[in-house]
Amino acid sequence: RHRCCHRPTKFYDYGVQPSHTTEYLENYPGYGNVCPPESCKPKPESHEDQGKMDGTTTFKSDYLPYEILTRPFRPQAEYRPKSGKIDLGTIYRRDYSPHKVGPVILARPRERKHTSDAKLDTIPTYRDDYRLRKGERTESCKVERAYEPPSERFGNPSTFQDDYFPRQPNPPQSCKPCDTKLAEGPFDANTIHRTAYIVHEMGPLFVRPREEYKPCDQPFEDLTTHQRDFKGMPGEQAKSCKPESKKLGSDDPFKGTTEFQDRYQPYLVTAPKFHKPEEYVPPTDKMDLKSSNRLDYVSHKVAPRAPIKPAPGRKTSAPFQGKTTTKEHYQPWNVSRQGLIKKEGEIQKPTGKFSSLTTFRSHYVPHQPNPPPSFKPVEAVATGVPFKDETLYRTEYIPKKPEVCPGLDPDAMGYVYVNTDSQGHKFYRQMSPEHSGSSCNPVPEEVPVVS
Repeated sequence: RHRCCHRPTKFYDYGVQPSHTTEYLENYPGYGNVCPPESCKPKPESHEDQGKMDGTTTFKSDYLPYEILTRPFRPQAEYRPKSGKIDLGTIYRRDYSPHKVGPVILARPRERKHTSDAKLDTIPTYRDDYRLRKGERTESCKVERAYEPPSERFGNPSTFQDDYFPRQPNPPQSCKPCDTKLAEGPFDANTIHRTAYIVHEMGPLFVRPREEYKPCDQPFEDLTTHQRDFKGMPGEQAKSCKPESKKLGSDDPFKGTTEFQDRYQPYLVTAPKFHKPEEYVPPTDKMDLKSSNRLDYVSHKVAPRAPIKPAPGRKTSAPFQGKTTTKEHYQPWNVSRQGLIKKEGEIQKPTGKFSSLTTFRSHYVPHQPNPPPSFKPVEAVATGVPFKDETLYRTEYIPKKPEVCPGLDPDAMGYVYVNTDSQGHKFYRQMSPEHSGSSCNPVPEEVPVVS
């Protein structure tokens, strides 16, 4: 099936899933009298042009316009000032009764300090109440009996004593040689080889005389197997397997209609109106600065309210009580700096100079490295001989003619345009003559081609 590599040309309907059905029913080969099952796919029908679109929608036809009434405007009531004097008294002023305020008495009792010069008794309650009692050792309930050995013989033989039969042992024969007495006197060190060996006289060695070099009269045959069997036949240069780049199509101007021309609907577009700002003209009359507040406002003479706080001029002759809870309860302590808790190291630090000699340096014996032998093969082919770059692929390759998509020129290929799907792919129907054979081989109706 043809797969289009282009993007869809439509600007809507991207959520439709593509159909991955096969063309088995359309391109079904016949097998005797067996017919393929009928396809459930609806047959494409060409829709005739039903005239120009009137542009009416369901919303336009069913919409009922309603009469829009303006909201009634409520007029603002005219401001009329009230007559009389403003009462500035509050509930706090009326119900407030001033009274004398004294210092706050602390509800917490004062801390009592028990200071005495007597010595502190550090005996705990456990020591004071504990009484050491002398414990008595308990007597043993075991009855002591003196051991008396049995006077009669033990008469219960064991299984080994009942089943064992004593047999006379047969010692194996010893392979140890008999004790030989060493010969008296010094060791002569004579062997059989020394006593039985006969010395033969050797003659002078045969020396082959050196022959004199005589050059050969025949010419030297310097032809190798390659030079003798190789025939330098002139051959053609290897052709490239790359297919020739041919231009698809023709240089003639395009005479058909495109999808944009078929679907494009021209709209009447008017130029936007340019709003020209009006020229500012300053007013000639004098500005009236009278407002409703200035005209309707009635000023009242109001006395300032009396302050509630006590008069600042009142002074007391009593001394100032500057005692606080912190001053009475806080006592300064002599605080000394705490010493270091870090313990001294048990291992003493070395005093001498560091020798910087490691075990590896002291025990290392340097050896002279032996480089490994090279396993690189010797060049068997001379570099001056031209390289034969012919391969089986180049010699046996048969270039194929590129297939032309039937969508480029459907009339010449025998295809008729059917419809276009939502993704912009055009479908064509192949026009072929009817076969006179069996009716079980249907002609493919639609062929998807280029988009």
